[in-house]
Amino acid sequence: MSASLSLFDRIWSEHEIRHSESGESLLWVDRHYLHEGSFHAFDQLTSRGLSVAEPGLTVGITDHYVPTVRDGSVALDPQIMEMVDRLEINAKRHGIPVIGLTDSRQGIVHVVGPEQGLTHPGSVVVCGDSHTSTHGALGAIGFGIGASEVAHVLATQTIWLAKPRTLLLQFDGRMASGVTAKDVALHWISALGADGARGFAIEYSGSAIRELSMEARLTLCNMSIEGGARCGLISPDQVTIESLRGRPSIPKGTDFDRASRHWLGLASTEVSCFDQRYVFQAADIQPTVTWGVSPEEALPILARLPDPIDAENPGKASQIADSLEYMGLTPGQKLTDIAIDKVFIGSCTNSRLSDLRDAAAILKGQKSKVPGFVSPGSKWVKSAAEAEGLHEIFLSAGLQWREPGCSMCVGMNGDLLLSGERCASTTNRNFKGRQGRGSRTHLMSPAMAAAAAVAGHLVDVRSFSEARL
Repeated sequence: MSASLSLFDRIWSEHEIRHSESGESLLWVDRHYLHEGSFHAFDQLTSRGLSVAEPGLTVGITDHYVPTVRDGSVALDPQIMEMVDRLEINAKRHGIPVIGLTDSRQGIVHVVGPEQGLTHPGSVVVCGDSHTSTHGALGAIGFGIGASEVAHVLATQTIWLAKPRTLLLQFDGRMASGVTAKDVALHWISALGADGARGFAIEYSGSAIRELSMEARLTLCNMSIEGGARCGLISPDQVTIESLRGRPSIPKGTDFDRASRHWLGLASTEVSCFDQRYVFQAADIQPTVTWGVSPEEALPILARLPDPIDAENPGKASQIADSLEYMGLTPGQKLTDIAIDKVFIGSCTNSRLSDLRDAAAILKGQKSKVPGFVSPGSKWVKSAAEAEGLHEIFLSAGLQWREPGCSMCVGMNGDLLLSGERCASTTNRNFKGRQGRGSRTHLMSPAMAAAAAVAGHLVDVRSFSEARL
C-alpha cells in the first residue's frame, strides 16, 4: 500500500470488497451500532425471512427514546417505553448483544461505543444516526446510514457506498484560553458553510488538533456532519493509544502492543494525499455561539448579529431575515444581550466527563438564573461525575441532574422546550423545532452554557471567569 495514502484511503482500501461499474464500493463493516429507531430494519429482515449475518459485530444501545427521569417521580410514556423495549427484544431475538436501559453501561451510543472500546482505529463503523462521525476521533471511518441500509448491514455485514473525496482541515498554533473543540467546530462550519464539506471525508490535523484530548476530539468529529461531511477523522497518535488502553473491548498485553503499532501506522503522512485543504489559525478562534437555525449561523460571542441589508446576495439576505425572525432577534443586536430561558448540558456532542467538569467549574458556588438540566452521556460518566461531586455542584446551582440519554437533543423522549423558549444548549443542531415546536436553540460549549445559566443571558466565558477571580 502506498505510503502517501491518507488515513481515510488506507481504511477504505482495507475494507473494499468490490467496486461496481456505477462507482460504488462494497465495504466490510467492522462495527454496527443500533438504537431504538432500528425497528424498521428488523421489520424488513422479518418480512424477507433473513437473519443477522454477524450478530457479534453489532451492538444495540438504548439512547434516543429513553427517559432521563427514571426515579418514579414522572409517569413514563408507554409509547416511548415500547420503543425502548422493542430494541432489546429485537436484539436478543437475533443474538445481538444489547446494552439496555437497566445495564450499568447504558448511555448514548456515540459515548458508550468509544467508552467501552467497541470502536477501534482503522475500522469501518456505521449506525442509523448521522453523528456516527464521532467515532472518527479514534481513527475510524464512521458514518450514519438509513433504515434500508441498516437492514442491509444486518443481513450482510457490508454496505454499498460511493467513495467521498478527502478534505484536510488543518488548525495550526495554539487555541486561546476558554476556547474548546466545540468552538473549533462552529468556527470552521461558519467559515465554510453547512455545505462546505459536502461530498468529503474530513481529516482534522495540525498542532492544535494534536493537543486536544480524546474527549475533545470526539466532540470535533461529532460536528463534522453539520458542515455537510460524510465523516470526520483524526489520525491515530499516542493520545489515541492511551485513550484506548484498558478499555473492556480492547486487546490486552502483547495483543494491544501489536494492534497499537498497526493503528499508528495508519496515520496520514502528507498533505498531498488530500483532494482539498483549508488551513486555520487556532489563535483566531474565539468562544462561539450560534444565533440562527443552522450551525453555520454562528459568531464569536462578542459579535453583533448580521443585518440582511449587508448580505452578499438576495438569497443570503432572505436566509438571514428568516433566521432572525424565527429566533426572535434583531439585526445588529449584541449576542451578549440575548436572554435565555433554559440551559441544557448533554448530548453525544458534549456529555462526557471533561464536559461536565468544564461546566461544573463555572457553576461552582453559583446559582443558575434559569431552569435546566444536565444529562451525562452514560452511566459510567454519571458514576464518575458523582464520585467527583460534580452532581452536587449542578444541584446546588439549581439545575436538575438527570439519567443518561439523548434527551433534549432530539426531542423524542419527553425532554422538550416550550414554543418560544430560548435555550443555551451543548447539542449539535439548532434547526427549527429541533428541541420542540417553536424552540430557539443556541449551540455552545459546556462552559459557555454554564456561564449563560449563571448570567441569564449569553456571555463570554472568558470575562465571566475573570470576574470571579
